[in-house]
Amino acid sequence: MAAAYATPPRPGPGGYMQTPAQSRLTYQTAPSFGQTPGPAQRSQDLVPTSQTQVSAATQPALRQPENLTAAERAAKAINDALEQVKRANPLDNEYSTRYAYNYDMHTNSVWAPFQKSRSHNIPDQIFEQLNRSEASTNMGLFAEIHYAWVTVDNALYMWDYTLNMPELLGFEDQPHSIEMVKLAKPKRGVFLDSIKHMVVLATVDQVMLLGLGEDASSSASGLTLFQTGMSASVRGLGIQNITSSERTGRVFFGCRSDNDVRELKYQAQDSWFSARCSVVNHTKRVYDSFTTTLNVFWSGSDEHIVDMDVDDSRNILYALSTKSTIRAFLMSGDSLEHKAEVTMQTIQRSVDFAVQGPISHKSYLVSISTISAEETRGWVLLATTNKGYRIYFTGSFEYAPRPDQLGPLRGIAANHVRTPPLLAPSPGEEAPPTVGHLNNYLTTVTTAKRFPPGYFLVSIARTQNADQERLFISVPDAQADSSYVRPQHGSAESAAWVDLHSQVMDIGFRIPYKGATSQPQGFGYELAVQFDEPVPEFAILTNTGVHVLQRRRFVDSLAGLIRQGGGREGFQNEIQKLIIKYGRQEVLSNALAVACGQSIETSASRLLRINDPEVLEVARKVYIEHGGRPSIDQNAAASTQAPVDAVRPSPRFEATIRYVSRLIRSTWKQVIQKEARSAAGYQIISAVEAEKLRAVQENLTSLQKFFNVNKSFIRGLSGPDDLSRQANRDDEIALQGEHRAFHSLVKFVSEMIEALSFVLVLFEERVVEIVPLLPERSRNIFMSMTFETLVATKDGMEVAKDLVKAIVNRNIAKGSNVETIAEALRRKCGNFCSSDDVVIFKAQEQLKRASEAQANAEYSRNLLNESLKLFEQVSHSLPQDYLQSAVQEYIDLQFFAGAIQLALKVAYEHDKTNDALAWMNDGRVESDPRKEKFQKRNTCYDLIHNVLEAMDTALASNPPFVDGRPSLSAVRRDEAYDVISRSKDEVFLTNLYNWYLSKGWHDRLLATDSTFIVTFLQRKATEDITHADLLWRFYGQNSEFHEAAKVQLSLAQSAFPLSLDRRLEYLSRARANASAFTTTNNTTSRKTKQKLLTEINGLIDVANIQSEILQRLRDDPRLQDEARNRVLAELDGPIKSISDLYNSYADNAGYYDVCLYIYAIADHRDASQIKNTWSQFLDATHNQAVQQLSATGNEADVASAYELVAEQFREVGGRLKGSEAVFPIPVLIEMLERYNIQQTQGQQDEESSHWIPDIFIELESPYELLYDTLETIYLSSATPNARPGERRVILSDLLYIVERWLQVSYTRAGQSLFGGEQGQMRIEELLVYLTEQQNARQIGEDCWQRARALRGRVEEMVA
Repeated sequence: MAAAYATPPRPGPGGYMQTPAQSRLTYQTAPSFGQTPGPAQRSQDLVPTSQTQVSAATQPALRQPENLTAAERAAKAINDALEQVKRANPLDNEYSTRYAYNYDMHTNSVWAPFQKSRSHNIPDQIFEQLNRSEASTNMGLFAEIHYAWVTVDNALYMWDYTLNMPELLGFEDQPHSIEMVKLAKPKRGVFLDSIKHMVVLATVDQVMLLGLGEDASSSASGLTLFQTGMSASVRGLGIQNITSSERTGRVFFGCRSDNDVRELKYQAQDSWFSARCSVVNHTKRVYDSFTTTLNVFWSGSDEHIVDMDVDDSRNILYALSTKSTIRAFLMSGDSLEHKAEVTMQTIQRSVDFAVQGPISHKSYLVSISTISAEETRGWVLLATTNKGYRIYFTGSFEYAPRPDQLGPLRGIAANHVRTPPLLAPSPGEEAPPTVGHLNNYLTTVTTAKRFPPGYFLVSIARTQNADQERLFISVPDAQADSSYVRPQHGSAESAAWVDLHSQVMDIGFRIPYKGATSQPQGFGYELAVQFDEPVPEFAILTNTGVHVLQRRRFVDSLAGLIRQGGGREGFQNEIQKLIIKYGRQEVLSNALAVACGQSIETSASRLLRINDPEVLEVARKVYIEHGGRPSIDQNAAASTQAPVDAVRPSPRFEATIRYVSRLIRSTWKQVIQKEARSAAGYQIISAVEAEKLRAVQENLTSLQKFFNVNKSFIRGLSGPDDLSRQANRDDEIALQGEHRAFHSLVKFVSEMIEALSFVLVLFEERVVEIVPLLPERSRNIFMSMTFETLVATKDGMEVAKDLVKAIVNRNIAKGSNVETIAEALRRKCGNFCSSDDVVIFKAQEQLKRASEAQANAEYSRNLLNESLKLFEQVSHSLPQDYLQSAVQEYIDLQFFAGAIQLALKVAYEHDKTNDALAWMNDGRVESDPRKEKFQKRNTCYDLIHNVLEAMDTALASNPPFVDGRPSLSAVRRDEAYDVISRSKDEVFLTNLYNWYLSKGWHDRLLATDSTFIVTFLQRKATEDITHADLLWRFYGQNSEFHEAAKVQLSLAQSAFPLSLDRRLEYLSRARANASAFTTTNNTTSRKTKQKLLTEINGLIDVANIQSEILQRLRDDPRLQDEARNRVLAELDGPIKSISDLYNSYADNAGYYDVCLYIYAIADHRDASQIKNTWSQFLDATHNQAVQQLSATGNEADVASAYELVAEQFREVGGRLKGSEAVFPIPVLIEMLERYNIQQTQGQQDEESSHWIPDIFIELESPYELLYDTLETIYLSSATPNARPGERRVILSDLLYIVERWLQVSYTRAGQSLFGGEQGQMRIEELLVYLTEQQNARQIGEDCWQRARALRGRVEEMVA
């Protein structure tokens, strides 16, 4: 047993219990439109309820509702259906056991796997040639090109068997008897491109190659044989079979003389080491070949090759010998490497493990057939015995670098056996012995062939009449539903017997099967391709003619079943059986196909669609009555905000999706165009043939008609009336989901039909001339665009619009009638060329005519106005590129007002609800969806900028006036600005004014006559100083001075990075504007104006204080550079509060005079603090003066420090004299007198001895107050401890005040002496008191004399 598995087979999925097989193809119950619960959700159902309860805080966030368009939703479902096809079981998974014997032998022709569609007789000319045969004859098929052939001695004749009266195509130009004929694909580059095939002709003497193709030099249609001059000697070998590689063009053959594999090598030209055509033996060396040749002459070989086949998918050549030995060779480059070999004994030991006895009873292999890698990854070869047993072989391969590739073959081994069915003997024949189900075997097999995806045909010779053979056909059963219970030993094959009443000569695939996928999963899923690909056909050549057998599709069988009837109950039972076996969706899908006219039948050797009303009606009822109901996936509903997203549509909808996906399967993912080069040059042609597109369109149109006729009977299409018949809320939601799903599908079908029409119309034009007219982005998308992209994406729709535009523009350029072209496009594909598009094209045509009629200004302007009206009609759907093009044309034609008006109209249509303005007012949030509308509108407004710039350029090159009248350019400018001034679009005006500012056109902005200008500037004034400056300038030029002052005040107080001087400038301007008076625009009350002016003045005072502190700190030597820069940066900016200036700067820096100024501004009235500050100011001023004068080194200079103090007091007093609280004259006089006595000790000269009274007199202090203060000081100093000198100083100042007061009273007319009688009396009393002193020395001689003189003058004046 170990020897039997020297090359162990690779176990397929499901071969062991530990590795379960992949599930069969199932269409999930959960819909594409809903949400299928994931594994985690499903596993939660197994957890007890108590363990699954969680708090609301830990629950996941609800899934957002699906935001898909109808086309996107349907496309998603279509893609899901197509992906499910790719998950269908491969062939080797269906036969997962070691042997199988199940057959569904259908006696009912409805379920027969094939049906005989037509027969073709052998032409009489062929029989005439056969009757002339002298040595040998042979017959065969070139089924792929629907030709048959016959050899008569040395002649080859071919004919097209599909024609009633075919012409013979013969070759008689060689003298030797023909042994073998084979049709092959030639190597690339060896023959002309017109030669698509070559005929390998083997005679007893040589093997030669004939070209087969169309003769371009001949007017006759059909194929022609061409002599290539390529031949090689094979004398004595006896070629028995020939095979070739379609991929590489290599030709191999085997001979009766030996068991060697030879290759016929051919090339375009002779070379130094090889001829154009030669024979190479790949299995023996040169001397072995010579020995073999001698042996052939003497005794012959007891083993030779009886069958050969090439597996191009794995680059393997298989050869079967007369001893039932199979050899495998790896085709690599030009070499052929022997890789594996398996003998009949090994095969028997492997097979007998599963099947005891019968296969060993006089059995041998009669044929082999390769199984491509597209069909299965496990099986590589099928061998058929003479008793009809089929043995499947698996291959083992070496390591491959990629998991989706296979390495070189290492070995093959038998893996699975399918036993033949019981042969039902003809009358008079004896049945073969049987022992249970394993001993059922066929009689002698004459021909056995296998074709993808598992079609098996074998001809059986009758025991009593060898000239009549029976044909046994079996195919894999259609993919059953996952719940269907399969037989114990593999899936049953669908099989049938065909009596041909003649001898089978050859079998060929006339129309080969095309897999649903290019991988094992889904390749053999015939149901997926039954509507989209040609129906597979076999051609069987017998001695009486060519018989064509056509695959009976499931849809045809269902239609036949309906036609057979059987009563309503019997038919319903059959439908239920089909639903159980194939699934409800599959049965409904095919019932829908029958109702749409997809089924065919054979009638009089012709294939006709079944349009029997009774059949279509029954199919319609099956589709409607067995459609099921939608439901809600409760797990999905709990995790979504939109319950309708959790709806599982009904099986009817899933069946409809399945049907539609099968109709468009081969075109959906296919690119629309492909590039080609021919004698006519570079071209862009349709990647899908027009006939194919029309067929798909026809099928979809039939479905669309079905929906329209039956929508009242189909739940989901019948409208809202069904909602009232629902039992509960869940049923209503389910019905809504069903309706949404069907609505999306119906709309998708309509759009797909129009997309196909569009593609057909597109390729009626010269696409190679249209593509360069596309925008670059659209051009790139188009070159790789698929039908899916065209129908289900925004990019596809945009590209289609661009293509329509390019088509129309190309025809306009050629002078064609645009209305005719556009109307034709609208009728055929309205989605891509709507009625609005037609209007746009008309407008473009008017625009083009206007540009051509510029010589006639009035006519051109009328055409421009007409085009503008047309464009405005479709402004709601005018694409941006069309708008740009139209605006540019208007600019070129100087139709500036029309360009602006069109752009404004399109912008308005983009946002009728004015969401863009709301977005602007709400803070311009980036994530707000309204931003998109704002951007669309701005795109239109940017075009207006171009118009204005072009208008300025035109006006600059032309004078504004000609002969005293406005020029044409000036008139057009005024028209354009009139359109702008009449606009109430705030978003546009904002965009326009911002553009003015970006260009530096401030004067143009201020000259704008619009009430919105103030709103615009106010909106930005708090963010941009330019806008604020423009705002107060605009107010000023319109005599709104109060508003201008308010703006300037706000600028002075703003957070803009302004220097302190700039803020003071704004305040100064504000004070001027606030103080201005005008008779126009005078709506502000006096009280309001005064309040504003007071605020401005107060802020000016504070700003001046801050400025003074700033200047002092800038020159203060006490500050280091870093600290100085920091402090200066703080002060040279926003105006600070008066408290901050005092606490943080003035007081800390010892700027006592500034502190006093702050007291005055703040109306500070703390007398002790004010006095203390004055004292500090006096001390600081004196010290500063002394420090400055000490630098001279002269003591006399130092003694005059009081002069600097007097000057500082005079300066500060001048600023504070209006504030009695901050400038307390009595306190200050006393303070200065004390300072004067302490520092100068009365040593001043006569001119400067009275500097204290002079300060206050200059400051216009009242004489009464000065007199009262000094008198009080003098009298209070009359204490025992008072020094006489100090009193004399005070008295001297007192007398000085009296002198000056007397002088003022005397010089000023009408002024009372000393302010009145009371003051006069006080002065007289003082003078009397001073002059009556007996001791003149006490007050000083000088003071006594002055007092006497004053007394005399007063008495004189009084008298």
